[in-house]
Amino acid sequence: MRVANRFGTVCDAGQAVAHPLPRGAAAGRTDRDESRSHMTGPDMAGDWQSAIDRAQKHSPFLRLALERRPELGEMLKKGQGDEALAVAKASGEGAEDTGLALRRERLSLALVLGVGDLAGAFPLARIMKELSAFADRALDSAMLAAVRHRVPDGDTTGFIGLALGKQGAGELNYSSDIDPILLFDPDTLPRRERDEPGEAAQRYARHLVELLSTRTGDGYVLRVDLRLRPASEVSPLALSFNGAISHYESSALAWERAAFIRSRAAAGDIAAGQRFLDDIRPFVWRKSLDFTAIEEIRRLTARIRSAYDGPREPRPGFDIKRGRGGIREIEFYAQTHQLIYGGRMPALRCKGTREALDALAAAQIIKPDDAQLLGESYDRLRTIEHRFQMVDDRQTHEVPANADAIDNVAHLDGLPDGAALLDELGRICGAVAQVYDDLLGEDDGADGATTVNVPQAFEDKFRARVEHWRGTIRALRSGEARKAFAAMQPDLLQALADAPEPARALARWETFLSRLPSAINLFRLFEERPGLLDRVLRILTRAQPLADELARRPELLDALIDASALDLPGEVNALAARMARSEESDYEARLDRLRQVVGEERFALGVQLIECRHDPLDIAEGLCRVAEAAVATGADSAIREFQAAHGVIPDSELVILGLGRLGGGALTHASDLDIVFLFTGDIGLESDGPRPLSTALYYNRLATRVTAALTVPTAEGALYEIDTRLRPEGKQGPLAVGFEAFAKYQHESAWTWEHMALARARPIYGSDGARDALAGIVRDVLTAPRDAAKLRDDVLTMRAGVVKAKPPQGPLDVKLLRGGLMDSEFLIHYLQLRERIALEPALEKALRTLADAGLLPASHVDDHLALTRFLVAERLFAPDGSEPLESTRAVMAKACGHETYPQLVASLYESRRNIAAQWRAHFGDELEIE
Repeated sequence: MRVANRFGTVCDAGQAVAHPLPRGAAAGRTDRDESRSHMTGPDMAGDWQSAIDRAQKHSPFLRLALERRPELGEMLKKGQGDEALAVAKASGEGAEDTGLALRRERLSLALVLGVGDLAGAFPLARIMKELSAFADRALDSAMLAAVRHRVPDGDTTGFIGLALGKQGAGELNYSSDIDPILLFDPDTLPRRERDEPGEAAQRYARHLVELLSTRTGDGYVLRVDLRLRPASEVSPLALSFNGAISHYESSALAWERAAFIRSRAAAGDIAAGQRFLDDIRPFVWRKSLDFTAIEEIRRLTARIRSAYDGPREPRPGFDIKRGRGGIREIEFYAQTHQLIYGGRMPALRCKGTREALDALAAAQIIKPDDAQLLGESYDRLRTIEHRFQMVDDRQTHEVPANADAIDNVAHLDGLPDGAALLDELGRICGAVAQVYDDLLGEDDGADGATTVNVPQAFEDKFRARVEHWRGTIRALRSGEARKAFAAMQPDLLQALADAPEPARALARWETFLSRLPSAINLFRLFEERPGLLDRVLRILTRAQPLADELARRPELLDALIDASALDLPGEVNALAARMARSEESDYEARLDRLRQVVGEERFALGVQLIECRHDPLDIAEGLCRVAEAAVATGADSAIREFQAAHGVIPDSELVILGLGRLGGGALTHASDLDIVFLFTGDIGLESDGPRPLSTALYYNRLATRVTAALTVPTAEGALYEIDTRLRPEGKQGPLAVGFEAFAKYQHESAWTWEHMALARARPIYGSDGARDALAGIVRDVLTAPRDAAKLRDDVLTMRAGVVKAKPPQGPLDVKLLRGGLMDSEFLIHYLQLRERIALEPALEKALRTLADAGLLPASHVDDHLALTRFLVAERLFAPDGSEPLESTRAVMAKACGHETYPQLVASLYESRRNIAAQWRAHFGDELEIE
């Protein structure tokens, strides 16, 4: 996939990978720091003795830990980092008391990780991972101990610890607290018989907090902060599943969404915790691009900055977490973009900050330079934060208050003095703040005014309509919507004035706006992507079918910020895999997903046609690939549901035959799908499910289910119109027939027009073997000997009937006008059946074979494709066959390869004249060309 970023650049976006960007030095880092940052393993050469010396001299906490665990200090002096870490993790073994065991392990880990960090042997990522893993183990042990304190043989079934914040991201620091949310399932939570589930859960929560947080002679384990739970000021410490879900579905705030980006089921009943996270996924990850997240984060940032009363720039007392350009702003920067795009792009749902920045850069949502700057700044700020906390094992993020203390931290880090530390912090935080302010739209100018250059009369008309909209249009009722609309109003005015027909563009915009149920997110999207507004106005003024679809589903614009929207669809299998990739497993959700992807692809192909990005013939093939993938996906889903109730029929399967434009591989935006349902195997069998069915009944009911899967509108709209009238016996015949019955009908009973239709038939669903067998049946029918004179008479009779029953819709109906596509198709099928050659479903391939055989001139290929090219464009720009609008004519001409519209019309007439000449050459029937 290719994605446009907010700076207008694009690149190929892959899955998020761990740190794909080069990791150079952050601002102010020394050569020693640079080389140290590239060390990847705990046993790489590090200056262990220097680290121990600095720890003893500058960190009272680490000095005390070395005194208590001298054996670890000896191992570290020898550079035995891995061995020391293993011993540290086993420090609590043998202790009967859980709290004592965890305190011993915590002190030992802090010592080994701290010295390994100072030595440059343990990279930051591993340190944070080890600290987070310990927090997980500690929380899990404390939860189990809390339960067994009242229920000795109990376990943590139904008791869940969700890790949020840095623990959830695997980014804990030395003295960080943890921010879990405790949940319980009333039906499965272990408890004494007389305890109510809620009462038991609160007892367990209080016990585990006390076990982890209380300071003893052995220190503490972890500070536990439960304030991230819903309504923490009034809610119990542990919440029931249903109560928590109700909160997140109805009244959760923006910051809670951001918090759950980094959520994990970390302790207790992990499986139940994961089910809970799956249930609230739609709350965190919105299906549509969520640009309102920027406004929400902007307000949250303003509150945080106003509440922070410390120094604005790095100096004594500056908070490197909450201060301007600090750790939190880097995290918010990543999380804001994740909230906006993560619903549509699962690769962005990274929990770690550095991983998220890298993924956003890989998707070109943020600039790679910004990702690198923020990522390296984050790593260095977190390292400095660790230095602050190493000194006395305090949860602090502030630059010490006096010069001596600052020097002490600098020396602990290996810097020459405190001035060097402050200078480095100044450069880092200044650069981070600049990038973050750009996200929030700060410092964009004194008044934010935008100059427009439009005729005064049009500007007056526009402003009058705006006043009318504010009083009448539903999407502009809220204050937030009006504020968002005001921000993009100058761009809208300029874009409307620049349209080929400004008055018509204004009217179409008003119609579009009046149909929107909500528009705040859309306006924010236009504000972030000004070029998108111009494209939308081209859609509204040039293609009514797309305008109608866009008004019904504004979220279709989400796909247009992705540069792949201007690329043709991929192969059928890749499209089908994307259509089937639903985060919910139920049948309705899968059908919704199918319609969502098909709608996006068809809409994007329409935009490509408007933008003249590709030949209309390539657009037609793209539409066919999308349809074929949709048939496969819809059939797979329907079959899976059907088999659950009725089982399968041994050695038998459903096969779908595509005919018409679907079989020929070239659809238009107005095409329905001509299909025939068939099945393999014997007719006299019965399915093996709970409700068995005979073969014929089984497949006819299944065909009905598949048809419904492809046609019934869901919350995501409709999909396709399906036409099954080309099946044996037409409307009177069964919906699905076996291969044998199909072959018998085609050889013995089918009309000539049915064989003509079969010339464009192509198996599009079923196993490879079944498809090959069906293709063989079709080939046998088409190559059977036939009476040439009768064939000619049948073709002329059918064409005369079409002329009488279906007159052309307008002067540009290139399908039904004489010398048009229907005449060309009838002529092609006549020659295919008469000569038994060129039996290709794709008409352009069949034409080339007929031309090579001397049955048609080579120019007939170009004439047929010229009319086809125009038909594809016409079905979007002028679907009623009438003359297109003035503003659309130039686009249609360009799309069809002509410089002017009159040249296009003249070429269409010439192609029809040539086709009519070939008709006369083969049938002697005079055609009047208008």
